[in-house]
Amino acid sequence: MNPITLAYIGDAVYELYIREFLINLKLVKVKDLQKESLKYVSAKSQRRCLENLIESNFLTEEEIDIYKRGRNAHGRKNSNTDIITYKIATGLECLIGDLYLNKNYQRIKEIMDFIVRQKWKYMAKMYLKN
Repeated sequence: MNPITLAYIGDAVYELYIREFLINLKLVKVKDLQKESLKYVSAKSQRRCLENLIESNFLTEEEIDIYKRGRNAHGRKNSNTDIITYKIATGLECLIGDLYLNKNYQRIKEIMDFIVRQKWKYMAKMYLKN
């Protein structure tokens, strides 16, 4: 399947997971939900998440290959970020989309749980630094 198509569905799955996670934190105001979700769903955030997944050796070789296929695909660049960050984020979305369409829901959960845990660690470090 076209990597951009995989990224399209992967973006939706990724964002749904994050939204559900935030609602389970008992955030109820849409303004607060939107503000918090940006910490996870922006291209910059997705780039950091993907880099953490790779640095931690969390992804399989096959998953890295799928990510790279998405990263290298020719898609339309979002004007809110640089091209490299956009391509890396697209690669992550492509991976999530591929896992979703192959009904590998358990692996999506493992990856998304890792992402959420890493983000919390990062935010705790920033909080303690100040």
